[in-house]
Amino acid sequence: MSFNNISFRVRYSETDQMGVVYHGNYAQYLEIGRVEWLRARGISYKELEKRGVMLPVISLSLNYKKSAFYDDLITVKTRLKKTPSVRIEFDFVIYNEEQEILVEANTVLVFMNMENKKPIRCPKYLLDLIEKSPEK
Repeated sequence: MSFNNISFRVRYSETDQMGVVYHGNYAQYLEIGRVEWLRARGISYKELEKRGVMLPVISLSLNYKKSAFYDDLITVKTRLKKTPSVRIEFDFVIYNEEQEILVEANTVLVFMNMENKKPIRCPKYLLDLIEKSPEK
């Protein structure tokens, strides 16, 4: 399935007194990965919301392998696990400049109608964008 990479530096505010990334910040890194994965396919979370679709996370799992530190350049590799239906599932690998794996993770989100808060199928326009993705 299609994938996307995004790299950025760990900010001081994301670390503890020892300069190690606080474990809770990895969930935000995964969100950056998902948002940029969508953007690379021509749609943003903002656009989905304008069209009445929201994507709440219903499952999140992280497997920590190694610590990231202040000012490390880290890369979040985001991969769509399978063609979405009512749910969309992503696998992630976060690694450092030395290509050492820091975290392996998975998230599951559900497509939801913003008005009635009920699950819906993945919009056809998003499925079309995924199909056109050059990484397929």
